[in-house]
Amino acid sequence: MTRSQPATTLYLGQILTFQGDPFRSDWSDVTRHETAGAIAVRDGAICDVGQKDRLIAAHGDARIVDHGQHLILPGFVDAHVHYPQTAIIASWGKRLIDWLNTYTFPEETRLADPDYASQIADRYMDLALAHGTTTMASFCTSAPASVDAYFQAAADRGMCVVGGKTCMDRNAPDGLTDTAQRAYDESKALLQRWHGAGRGRYAITPRFAPTSTPDQMQALGALWGEYPDCLMQTHLSEQTEELAWMKDLFPDARDYLDVYDRFGLLGERGLYGHAIHLTDRERGCLSDVGAAVVHCPTSNAFIGSGLFDMARSAQDMAVGLATDIGGGSSFSMLRTMAAAYEIAQLRGVALHPAQLIWLATAGSARALHLEDQIGHLRTGCVADMVVLDLASTPAIAQRVDQSDDVWDSLFPTLMMGDDRAIVQTYVAGVPRLG
Repeated sequence: MTRSQPATTLYLGQILTFQGDPFRSDWSDVTRHETAGAIAVRDGAICDVGQKDRLIAAHGDARIVDHGQHLILPGFVDAHVHYPQTAIIASWGKRLIDWLNTYTFPEETRLADPDYASQIADRYMDLALAHGTTTMASFCTSAPASVDAYFQAAADRGMCVVGGKTCMDRNAPDGLTDTAQRAYDESKALLQRWHGAGRGRYAITPRFAPTSTPDQMQALGALWGEYPDCLMQTHLSEQTEELAWMKDLFPDARDYLDVYDRFGLLGERGLYGHAIHLTDRERGCLSDVGAAVVHCPTSNAFIGSGLFDMARSAQDMAVGLATDIGGGSSFSMLRTMAAAYEIAQLRGVALHPAQLIWLATAGSARALHLEDQIGHLRTGCVADMVVLDLASTPAIAQRVDQSDDVWDSLFPTLMMGDDRAIVQTYVAGVPRLG
């Protein structure tokens, strides 16, 4: 007689959990560290978290996966990416508009080919998982095939993702532009196909104001009004040249955010990437409606966009963290946390490791309105997890040897870690590496 597998699996290791936002409370009051911790997982979901001995006693028939002294965290959540730009990452940097015209638009045109779109989607998902990222929000291209490829690649791996067709009807190559009606029709068809299918979530996606006519933005605002449970993602105030361009195109607008607002593209489930050069009025509006902004530090440095104001933004609104592939120069959320720390330092603020981890997990999950499902190690959440080796290289290990607590041990990995630090990535309790 074949013995059945136990229904519960216990994952043992160090664990960090959050009871609140470390930007709005003292980090020491809202974080908990278990040196000998455990996470119980049943049917892909977390059913218990806490001290190892207690969980072993409570789940006596569980299968045990022992990660020793490695640190178990929620899977990283990348709140703003362009998966179609995977193959052009780290192209020689120009300013934003030149970079789009030289690298981005020609590559995105290629993803109209369903086979090539599937190849890039699979490559991107595997690279993300190798770096501990289990959820992302991606702009696809204007071709529906690129959206289908993205959601299918995620579904094949059991991943929770957000994505949408990137809509543009001006100031872009003919092979990438659509019309207001096509943007509405194709987005609606894709939304109906993928939103809520498995772990997929759809985001209505105007690229940014300069590449959409008023008619297209009006159509997409109307679509969002019909499907308010969807997200809406776009770009906002990334570079000064972009702001000047926007003012030329929309001379009557009070500011950049006002353009979106007048077309029904400002709301609680809105995701506004970059948001570097905001006015006080824009900050107030974003805060009032409960919208989220997404910090893309490696991209902002690589393309020379500016210094995001984390200290102020995190007090006013939900903030996500993102690689912004391929304007961003790394697939790693560890590298992205390091860049966020560095940019905050240039603004005179030293972010605590707890705040950096929060941004890459719970903070980004909150920005995506998925905090009840991902971004936390707590009962009821899906068991999307990453396991970190806190001594993955000789340089990191020698620093950890002098550490006094978990934060001292973790910080070198946040500053110097890469995919070598990723021991395992779990999606709904299923190991995805090796």
